[in-house]
Amino acid sequence: MFRIAFARDRDGAYPAEEFFDQLAIADKAKMDQLFRILGDNEKHSNPKKFGDLGDGLYEFKSFQIRMPFAYAKDERGLILITHGFWKKRDKAPPSEIARARRILKEDAETSKIVVITDQKTKRKRP
Repeated sequence: MFRIAFARDRDGAYPAEEFFDQLAIADKAKMDQLFRILGDNEKHSNPKKFGDLGDGLYEFKSFQIRMPFAYAKDERGLILITHGFWKKRDKAPPSEIARARRILKEDAETSKIVVITDQKTKRKRP
């Protein structure tokens, strides 16, 4: 079972959490369902719901909503969601892919994340 968390950027913000919090309730429910599917199954095989952005970067997909993620390198069983955006074209823009990679790098430097799959409390990794 994987834990799914929001990555933290250099400024201490959680871009994915901020994006998620601004979604409509119905969209939050759809994304939460995708988080649970991946967290429970440890893999993604539906290309309509999980995209491969290359080089170990993936995305949760719900209609035009996209949330890039990666499997944490230093912590087994952890998936980091970098941020979210609204897709306007067929492919994820290179700028969004670059942003995801930057946030992952910054998260590795700060080593602080908020775990979102623990519904009782939000916990931070030391």
